[in-house]
Amino acid sequence: MIEVKNVHKSFGDAYILKGISTVFDKGKTNLVIGQSGSGKTVLIKCLLGLFSPDKGSISHDGKIYSQLSPKEQRNLRQDMGMVFQGSALFDSMTVEGNVMFPLEMFTKQSQSEMRDRADFVLKRVNLDDAHKKYPSEISGGMQKRVAIARAIVMNPKYLFCDEPNSGLDPRTAIIIDNLIQEITKEYDITTVVNTHDMNSVMEIGEKIVFLKNGIKEWEGTKDEIFKTDNEAVTNFVYSSELFKKVRQMYIEERN
Repeated sequence: MIEVKNVHKSFGDAYILKGISTVFDKGKTNLVIGQSGSGKTVLIKCLLGLFSPDKGSISHDGKIYSQLSPKEQRNLRQDMGMVFQGSALFDSMTVEGNVMFPLEMFTKQSQSEMRDRADFVLKRVNLDDAHKKYPSEISGGMQKRVAIARAIVMNPKYLFCDEPNSGLDPRTAIIIDNLIQEITKEYDITTVVNTHDMNSVMEIGEKIVFLKNGIKEWEGTKDEIFKTDNEAVTNFVYSSELFKKVRQMYIEERN
């Protein structure tokens, strides 16, 4: 579980986060949504410990990050897995090498142990025969799965995903969404996903936090988002005719 209490963050005159408070639950896919510039990326970087809040606190299972020693902070960061928007794979490394990289950096495992672990997580993301290929030789969807495998290779307690469906076709995006949710449940991870993809919200949004101009405008579940009267949320969610129809169908089914 990650608890965010009254977090503020500014950069010079730019006031980005304005008193954010929420809880991201363990074993659930927690989604942060909002328009570009709403503060999603700054929030996730604060959760990762890359930015320090100007005010407020962030605690990971009761440990307030800012109160930890540098060594304790490093140990906590090793419990975090990150899937970047562009996958961020090393072009000069094979798929297997990319997945093994965190093990080489942070553990004292033997080459055999690291290869076994990499093989295990690659199989978990359904990449049984891509070990010796390079990122340029596989599809965008496969690259995302490699990024997920690398993110979970250290068996993290916390998984962060920044726009994991960016650049993917709708079918592949659904596969990635389902994979993230399956891994969250299977390993009982606290997962936080930044997204503007409403398909992701409808597929895996067990907890949704909606940011607008650095303020937490609304939070709830994927079912509750259909019922809210919050104008900012409805304007964001139902900006397309498709989701207007989906909402109307949802309301009619429950009347």
